[in-house]
Amino acid sequence: MSKIEIYTTPTCPYCHAAKALLSDKGVDYTEITVLDPDLRAAMTERAHGRRTVPQIFIGETHVGGYDDMAALDRQGGLDPLLAD
Repeated sequence: MSKIEIYTTPTCPYCHAAKALLSDKGVDYTEITVLDPDLRAAMTERAHGRRTVPQIFIGETHVGGYDDMAALDRQGGLDPLLAD
């Protein structure tokens, strides 16, 4: 199974939705809270300039935010990515 990392903030509703979707899939993930400016800067660089949370990475693939991950799931592309 691919390593999953999700960059979040505590009060972000999209972050909570993304974590719930991953939990519903039964997968473990590492949550990185970006309240620290250095962590947010690292996330922004890794996410090719995207500054909003959540930013989700599955293995080496930058999935994007919650809307991106939910769309990928609806298209049937999330489960194969999680299984790699």
